[in-house]
Amino acid sequence: MVYRIYVERKTELAQEAQALIADLRGVLGIESLTNLRIFNRYDVEGIDSGVFSACRYTVFAEPQTDVVYDALPQEGIPFAVEYLPGQYDQRADAAGQCIALLSQTAAPLVRTARVFVLYGNLWQADIAKIKAYLINPVECREAGLMPAGTLAMLLETPPPVPVLEGFTALDNDGLSMLIARYGLAMDLEDLLCCRAHFREQRRNPTLTEIKLVDTYWSDHCRHTTFQTELDQIEFHDERAQKSYETYLGLRHALGATKPITLMDMATIAARFLRAQGKLKKLDDSAEINACTVKTEIQVDGETQPWLVLFKNETHNHPTEIEPFGGAATCIGGAIRDPLSGRAFVHQAMRLTGAADPRRPFSQTLPGKLPQRKLTATAAAGYSSYGNQIGLATGLVDEIYHEGFLAKRMEIGAVIGAAPAENVRRETPQAGDVVVLLGGKTGRDGCGGATGSSKAHTESSLLRCGAEVQKG
Repeated sequence: MVYRIYVERKTELAQEAQALIADLRGVLGIESLTNLRIFNRYDVEGIDSGVFSACRYTVFAEPQTDVVYDALPQEGIPFAVEYLPGQYDQRADAAGQCIALLSQTAAPLVRTARVFVLYGNLWQADIAKIKAYLINPVECREAGLMPAGTLAMLLETPPPVPVLEGFTALDNDGLSMLIARYGLAMDLEDLLCCRAHFREQRRNPTLTEIKLVDTYWSDHCRHTTFQTELDQIEFHDERAQKSYETYLGLRHALGATKPITLMDMATIAARFLRAQGKLKKLDDSAEINACTVKTEIQVDGETQPWLVLFKNETHNHPTEIEPFGGAATCIGGAIRDPLSGRAFVHQAMRLTGAADPRRPFSQTLPGKLPQRKLTATAAAGYSSYGNQIGLATGLVDEIYHEGFLAKRMEIGAVIGAAPAENVRRETPQAGDVVVLLGGKTGRDGCGGATGSSKAHTESSLLRCGAEVQKG
């Protein structure tokens, strides 16, 4: 049996609903909207009525702040929003774990949705505009209001991985069609390289092999754009010209012969300082999780050797597509690297760039989310991840410029530290045991590396549905 419950914040505490009313009236210009209520809907299958009742004000709601209902109000215009199938639902996952702890049984199936009830003399066009503002098709969809018969997902057995027959015989046009068919991030020259390899192997690749190369050859993993050879450079700014001449001087001093690239420009200062012997405190190892510096600190009057780790991450593309998850995993990705270096991450900062968030909703570019939606939702996503992990963000700065209309900027940076004695450097050996440890998630994140390497078009919001991680 599937049990259903609705949870609403008490009127005095319904700040989210009041803020959304102000947004819809001010941003969308729907003055006829007189009121709005927000409910969190929970569907649960796999427990008895006694456990469900016990969970009403222990798992689903808090008596001090919430009101629980068994049905929606009769008046108003309701519609529900749920995650797309396969997307990770953190609220449902947390509720299931709490029910399992309370009942001392296996976690039940839980599905959640947000129900919005609109009030006022609204036209169908007004309702459609509100739904478009609240539903990001990348991650969610409108849900039904009728009770669910079961929460079990019907899973089909996946077909065998196909072999790309005739791949080694494809001409340039055929390879271009292959890129379009499978939505690859690689360009024609990349596939020509793959074709040459598999011709040497005297076999055709599987689709999985091509997808794997596509991922690890993507801008996200390999920094393809930064590795582009620059053979013609023109400057319209004298300061940039002088900086470039300084760069060429450093290349000459280092005896550099590799092509000029943006990556070479970005890293040459560190290479020059290392050659000068001025980076003696840099912790240089094969395990590169984050920039690591050796230092000494005072602990209870005793001098101890410590490691300080720095890391930053950009999530411009994911945040543009799905702002909450994109910004959340921006700071999350930055945290994970020094964390995997055994450091305690204790401070962060957030630097972002957006176009004018006061821009009218009607001026939103095709295939993009409104700037106001991007800005506010990304801020909520960043703070959500930071608050859950307990990380203090000492600096938050957002730059507003029309140049960020084409693509938002989302940067998260962190600093961490660890006693040097806690960090052990070893070389992996054949036969070592590898333990994979992590929580159960959905399909979200699949294709994200290659997705971030593709051009952003009007169809991106529809194509990139599963590419943004949830946690």
